[in-house]
Amino acid sequence: MTQLHITQPQEVPAAFEAAWNDHDMASFGALFHDDATFVNRFGHYVRGVEDIVGLHAPIHASIYSDSRLQNDLIDVNILSNDAAIVHFWSRLTAGEAHPAGPHAVDTLILAVLTKDGDAWQIKALENVTLTNPRTGESVLRGQEDDPGAVS
Repeated sequence: MTQLHITQPQEVPAAFEAAWNDHDMASFGALFHDDATFVNRFGHYVRGVEDIVGLHAPIHASIYSDSRLQNDLIDVNILSNDAAIVHFWSRLTAGEAHPAGPHAVDTLILAVLTKDGDAWQIKALENVTLTNPRTGESVLRGQEDDPGAVS
Protein backbone atom coordinates (compact mmCIF):
# COMPACT_ATOMS: atom_id res chain seq x y z
CA MET A 1 0.00 0.00 0.00
CA THR A 2 1.22 3.51 -0.81
CA GLN A 3 2.80 5.28 2.12
CA LEU A 4 1.78 8.88 2.63
CA HIS A 5 3.54 11.14 5.06
CA ILE A 6 1.11 13.74 6.37
CA THR A 7 2.97 15.98 8.82
CA GLN A 8 0.11 18.34 9.73
CA PRO A 9 -3.60 17.56 10.28
CA GLN A 10 -4.65 20.34 7.91
CA GLU A 11 -3.01 18.41 5.03
CA VAL A 12 -5.61 15.63 5.20
CA PRO A 13 -8.38 17.27 3.09
CA ALA A 14 -5.96 17.89 0.20
CA ALA A 15 -4.50 14.38 0.43
CA PHE A 16 -8.02 12.88 0.51
CA GLU A 17 -8.98 14.97 -2.53
CA ALA A 18 -5.85 13.99 -4.47
CA ALA A 19 -6.26 10.26 -3.82
CA TRP A 20 -9.96 10.43 -4.82
CA ASN A 21 -9.33 12.46 -7.97
CA ASP A 22 -6.53 10.10 -9.04
CA HIS A 23 -8.88 7.17 -8.26
CA ASP A 24 -5.85 5.72 -6.47
CA MET A 25 -7.18 3.32 -3.88
CA ALA A 26 -3.69 2.51 -2.53
CA SER A 27 -3.11 6.19 -1.72
CA PHE A 28 -6.67 6.49 -0.42
CA GLY A 29 -6.16 3.54 1.92
CA ALA A 30 -2.83 4.94 3.11
CA LEU A 31 -4.69 7.91 4.60
CA PHE A 32 -6.19 5.59 7.24
CA HIS A 33 -4.91 3.61 10.21
CA ASP A 34 -5.25 -0.16 9.71
CA ASP A 35 -8.17 -0.29 12.18
CA ALA A 36 -9.86 2.98 11.15
CA THR A 37 -13.62 3.36 10.84
CA PHE A 38 -15.48 5.01 7.98
CA VAL A 39 -19.12 6.07 7.69
CA ASN A 40 -20.08 7.07 4.16
CA ARG A 41 -22.73 9.63 3.27
CA PHE A 42 -25.40 6.92 3.19
CA GLY A 43 -24.67 5.74 6.73
CA HIS A 44 -22.71 2.61 5.69
CA TYR A 45 -20.20 1.81 8.46
CA VAL A 46 -17.01 -0.18 7.89
CA ARG A 47 -13.97 -0.88 10.05
CA GLY A 48 -10.46 -1.49 8.83
CA VAL A 49 -8.52 -0.05 5.93
CA GLU A 50 -9.18 -3.17 3.85
CA ASP A 51 -12.94 -2.67 4.18
CA ILE A 52 -12.64 1.09 3.60
CA VAL A 53 -10.83 0.46 0.33
CA GLY A 54 -13.25 -2.37 -0.43
CA LEU A 55 -16.16 0.05 -0.04
CA HIS A 56 -14.61 2.58 -2.42
CA ALA A 57 -12.78 0.52 -5.07
CA PRO A 58 -15.93 -0.74 -6.87
CA ILE A 59 -17.48 2.72 -7.16
CA HIS A 60 -14.21 4.21 -8.42
CA ALA A 61 -14.17 1.52 -11.09
CA SER A 62 -17.76 2.30 -12.10
CA ILE A 63 -20.14 5.13 -11.13
CA TYR A 64 -17.43 7.44 -9.74
CA SER A 65 -14.76 6.60 -12.33
CA ASP A 66 -15.01 10.13 -13.73
CA SER A 67 -15.89 11.91 -10.48
CA ARG A 68 -13.96 14.75 -8.91
CA LEU A 69 -13.73 16.02 -5.34
CA GLN A 70 -12.99 19.51 -4.14
CA ASN A 71 -12.29 19.73 -0.40
CA ASP A 72 -12.19 22.90 1.66
CA LEU A 73 -10.79 22.88 5.19
CA ILE A 74 -13.18 24.28 7.81
CA ASP A 75 -11.16 23.82 10.98
CA VAL A 76 -8.61 21.79 12.90
CA ASN A 77 -9.06 21.10 16.59
CA ILE A 78 -5.82 19.87 18.14
CA LEU A 79 -6.74 17.67 21.12
CA SER A 80 -3.20 16.69 22.10
CA ASN A 81 0.23 16.19 20.58
CA ASP A 82 -1.07 13.08 18.82
CA ALA A 83 -4.82 13.61 18.29
CA ALA A 84 -6.85 16.09 16.25
CA ILE A 85 -10.29 16.58 14.76
CA VAL A 86 -10.55 17.98 11.24
CA HIS A 87 -13.74 19.24 9.59
CA PHE A 88 -13.89 19.91 5.86
CA TRP A 89 -16.43 20.51 3.13
CA SER A 90 -16.31 18.13 0.22
CA ARG A 91 -18.01 18.70 -3.13
CA LEU A 92 -18.34 15.55 -5.20
CA THR A 93 -18.96 16.17 -8.88
CA ALA A 94 -20.16 12.99 -10.56
CA GLY A 95 -19.76 12.62 -14.30
CA GLU A 96 -21.37 10.71 -17.13
CA ALA A 97 -20.49 7.36 -15.54
CA HIS A 98 -23.03 7.92 -12.75
CA PRO A 99 -26.53 6.50 -13.45
CA ALA A 100 -28.04 9.88 -12.49
CA GLY A 101 -25.69 11.65 -14.89
CA PRO A 102 -23.52 14.62 -14.06
CA HIS A 103 -24.41 16.26 -10.76
CA ALA A 104 -22.81 17.64 -7.60
CA VAL A 105 -23.24 16.72 -3.93
CA ASP A 106 -21.87 18.60 -0.93
CA THR A 107 -20.91 16.77 2.22
CA LEU A 108 -19.39 17.73 5.53
CA ILE A 109 -16.60 15.43 6.68
CA LEU A 110 -15.45 14.97 10.27
CA ALA A 111 -12.15 13.13 10.60
CA VAL A 112 -10.44 12.09 13.82
CA LEU A 113 -6.69 11.88 13.28
CA THR A 114 -3.99 10.37 15.39
CA LYS A 115 -0.27 10.69 15.04
CA ASP A 116 2.07 7.73 14.80
CA GLY A 117 5.67 8.90 15.03
CA ASP A 118 5.69 12.08 12.97
CA ALA A 119 2.88 11.16 10.56
CA TRP A 120 -0.88 11.74 10.91
CA GLN A 121 -3.52 9.26 9.73
CA ILE A 122 -7.29 9.07 9.90
CA LYS A 123 -8.60 6.97 12.79
CA ALA A 124 -12.31 7.65 12.14
CA LEU A 125 -14.17 9.50 9.41
CA GLU A 126 -17.83 10.35 8.96
CA ASN A 127 -19.28 11.91 5.83
CA VAL A 128 -22.69 13.64 6.00
CA THR A 129 -24.65 14.85 2.96
CA LEU A 130 -25.77 18.46 3.15
CA THR A 131 -29.56 18.39 3.02
CA ASN A 132 -32.46 20.73 3.54
CA PRO A 133 -33.95 19.64 6.90
CA ARG A 134 -37.42 20.75 5.81
CA THR A 135 -37.53 18.69 2.61
CA GLY A 136 -34.74 16.11 2.91
CA GLU A 137 -33.41 17.18 -0.49
CA SER A 138 -29.68 17.45 -1.07
CA VAL A 139 -28.49 21.01 -1.45
CA LEU A 140 -25.24 22.66 -2.44
CA ARG A 141 -23.51 25.15 -0.18
CA GLY A 142 -24.49 28.68 -1.02
CA GLN A 143 -27.75 27.75 -2.71
CA GLU A 144 -29.93 28.17 0.34
CA ASP A 145 -29.92 30.66 3.23
CA ASP A 146 -29.16 28.14 5.98
CA PRO A 147 -29.50 24.52 4.81
CA GLY A 148 -28.07 23.19 8.06
CA ALA A 149 -30.65 24.88 10.25
CA VAL A 150 -32.89 22.60 12.25
CA SER A 151 -36.59 23.29 11.94
